[in-house]
Amino acid sequence: MEKTIFQLPKMDCPSEENLVRLKLDGIAAIRNLDFDLPNRQLTVFHEGQLEQIETSIAELNLGGTKLRTEQADTVEFDEQKSQRNLLWTVLAINFGFFVIEVTAGLISGSMGLVADSLDMLADAFVYAISLFAVGGTVARKKNIARLAGYFQITLAFVGFVEVGRRFIGVEEMPDFSTMIVVSTLALLANAFCLYLFQKSQSKDAHMQASAVFTSNDVIVNLGVISAGILVNWFDSNKPDLIIGTIVFAVVIRGARKILKLGK
Repeated sequence: MEKTIFQLPKMDCPSEENLVRLKLDGIAAIRNLDFDLPNRQLTVFHEGQLEQIETSIAELNLGGTKLRTEQADTVEFDEQKSQRNLLWTVLAINFGFFVIEVTAGLISGSMGLVADSLDMLADAFVYAISLFAVGGTVARKKNIARLAGYFQITLAFVGFVEVGRRFIGVEEMPDFSTMIVVSTLALLANAFCLYLFQKSQSKDAHMQASAVFTSNDVIVNLGVISAGILVNWFDSNKPDLIIGTIVFAVVIRGARKILKLGK
């Protein structure tokens, strides 16, 4: 068995990882894919068909270039049950907080909370695509990705319309205390997820990528908390609308990447 290492400069999140997995899914010679997102590298363990692998990676337009090919020991690449359980736990936490945040956001009038809830939903979609697609057909994976991507874009578009209405219309003050309390709880939830990833000490690239994804969510949570403080400080809804706009843009960017999985 051989292993070939590729440099993929434009691969920077789990969405691109899933994009690569889908593209290489039908190549029978591939035994395992090892992703290193921080260094933008992919190691492909395979038995022949290198030319087809190179062509498929090039078609992704992620700037992929082959670094080297070398012999590799034959090993078993079985997914550990503990890792699957951890991903299911993180998925449940993210989806649960999507429900909590979108409900609290609508009740309190905070677009920042609504946008943050969609960011949590985006995480849940990424984990769901990875888990539900295991052992499934390429068509099934693509259908899941398309459904997730279009659903997110629709919700984000509605959010943008509402943000615009509030910018040009009568000022509607969000409940800053609800923003701060709920975002703090979401921050604690994401911190707990990050703790679980670190505790697992997994060297699996997908697990490490998920940890990076979760750490980015912590930054978003801090942004919403800061917006809540500024709403109270300036007695204005503008900080909430600004953070909402930023996060909605992040959600749409993530949704577009997920849609690439469905092509």
